[in-house]
Amino acid sequence: MINLAGRDILHGWGKFALTGLGLGLLIGVTLSMAGIYRGMVDDAQALLTNSGADLWVVQKDTQGPYAESSSLKDDVVRSVRGMPGVGRAANVTYLTQQVQKVGGNEVRVMVVGIEAGQPGEPGYLLSGRQLTRSHYEAVVDVKTGFQLGEELLVRRHSYQVVGVTQRMVSSGGDPMVFIPLKDAQEAQFLKDNDAIVNDRTRTASNPAFNRPDVPGLLEAVQDLQASSHSVNAVLVQLQTGWLPEQVAQPLQRWKHVQVFTRAEMEDILVAKLIGNSARQIGMFLVILSVVSAAIVAFIIYTMTLGKLREIAVLKLIGTRNRTIAGMILQQALGLGLIGFIVGKVAATSWAPVFPKYVLLLPKDSVAGLAVTMLICAMASTLAIRVALKVDPATAIG
Repeated sequence: MINLAGRDILHGWGKFALTGLGLGLLIGVTLSMAGIYRGMVDDAQALLTNSGADLWVVQKDTQGPYAESSSLKDDVVRSVRGMPGVGRAANVTYLTQQVQKVGGNEVRVMVVGIEAGQPGEPGYLLSGRQLTRSHYEAVVDVKTGFQLGEELLVRRHSYQVVGVTQRMVSSGGDPMVFIPLKDAQEAQFLKDNDAIVNDRTRTASNPAFNRPDVPGLLEAVQDLQASSHSVNAVLVQLQTGWLPEQVAQPLQRWKHVQVFTRAEMEDILVAKLIGNSARQIGMFLVILSVVSAAIVAFIIYTMTLGKLREIAVLKLIGTRNRTIAGMILQQALGLGLIGFIVGKVAATSWAPVFPKYVLLLPKDSVAGLAVTMLICAMASTLAIRVALKVDPATAIG
């Protein structure tokens, strides 16, 4: 049986190899789609891990700060620090925008406002140092392409790169740029100069804020409008021995905020934020599987039709149907094995070229091989049925 399948493959090895190459490219795309989904999940988990938080305190009745917008006053962190079980707590802001290198191109990043030495800052650096000044310094992810000493523009101000980190990305795969919290608050929440001037004019024309008998009222209101004291979340690290739920419930009850644990935040990011993308990738995987099965079925069927007379001769000399079916099945499985090897090599080769992270796990490769063999076995059934219906008399007809 093995010799029959092998000799038939050698007889038409050109067609067999080209079909295996085409099937392999399809399998490579399928493995890449699975790797893209795995990469999205890993990006979401990396975002949570890099924050260093056990709890996320956000605006009440929101699912911020990653899936929805969230706004808190920056003095909330003081009351959070006084709650039982809280080890450290720090304000943080997140802003996705285009950042321009001074004299260079724009890069889409997530700008993160952090407090130096507090939860939220990068856990490690490839080069340089952490933020030490309160203004105009930045630590960037290596994917941004920025180098130490270069300057980048965030809104109206330029920042010097003092540190480079790695694998600090948003849930969407955008690299992060860390700047001081006060600068990030200004970049995210403050208005531009023209808007500030217009607001001051409107405030001055309002009799309620511009009373002649209340000196200093107008200036106080205008200063309040021109300052920002909002953040997106408070990152909380727990004291040893405390469970997240033990701290989250009192915070949520007494501070009138929304509090998420690590497990709840993972559910928001994975199940909700990237859920639609996962389902879309799943549809592509199904379509590619159907296309691959159709290709295998067509080529095996065509090869079988081309040797119906030889199959009749085999039946005439007493070859059992099981042997003939096994020959066709082996050809289909061989085609699938060649295609999988080509696809695995292709997926591994072009994965680093993708703009987003592609994570190829060994278990996905094993599952892909099993599915490929199953598809090829099922695709060979049509050709086997045709071969088993051949009349031995056609060999001498």
